Amino acid sequence: MQKNSIEVGRFLVSPFIKTSDDGGFYASVSIRSGQGSANHDRVMRFTPRFTGHRQAMDYARAQGQAWVAALG
Repeated sequence: MQKNSIEVGRFLVSPFIKTSDDGGFYASVSIRSGQGSANHDRVMRFTPRFTGHRQAMDYARAQGQAWVAALG
């Protein structure tokens, strides 16, 4: 498990960020479920640009957790 990843039920939520050319940050999250050949990984990239690394990471984590919670 990556150090920023959290397990939420049967899902592994992994937030990550990308640095923009101007020094800002963009948030993304990977939501993985299953094992082996039955593995499914959904990656979502978000449009808000953040000035801080931590804010982008927190946003990605919250969005991933909300997506998993919406599944019920």
